[in-house]
Amino acid sequence: MALRQIVKEGDSVLRKKCRPVTEYNQKLWTLLDDMKETLADAKGVGLAAPQVGILRRIIIIDMGDGPIEMINPEIIERRGERECMEGCLSIPGQWGILKRPEYVKMRYRDRYGDLYEIEGEELFASCACHETDHLDGTLYIDKVIRMVDPSELEEQEEENGDEQEA
Repeated sequence: MALRQIVKEGDSVLRKKCRPVTEYNQKLWTLLDDMKETLADAKGVGLAAPQVGILRRIIIIDMGDGPIEMINPEIIERRGERECMEGCLSIPGQWGILKRPEYVKMRYRDRYGDLYEIEGEELFASCACHETDHLDGTLYIDKVIRMVDPSELEEQEEENGDEQEA
């Protein structure tokens, strides 16, 4: 496994639509392992392949219970709406408020090509939307209601503990 460099805002790769994964092989497995290590090192909750410069439909989500590898993920159901604060590993030090679904259900393939479904609420739903947006070249700042002022962020951290970036 190896750490990959996280692409920052301004790099054109973050604005491109990713292609589906069609081959499930050692090259894919190495990328998945590298993405998991990179996400853990960055202390984030989500990472999409374009954030490490790879234009493939792959995301990793880790909310503390271990990473979930999702290949060719698609959101097949959304319910509700809530305002949430998000950051992004590709836009370090900035946070914004935006609206995301309260609940999502996703369909994806694992590293071997087996099909799965997963559902989740609140942080999982936000993270799933955030990461799948990356696969279509969309950043959270494109959907933001407003950016969070640094003093407001400090108050929020004191109340809730440190937030993690997707």
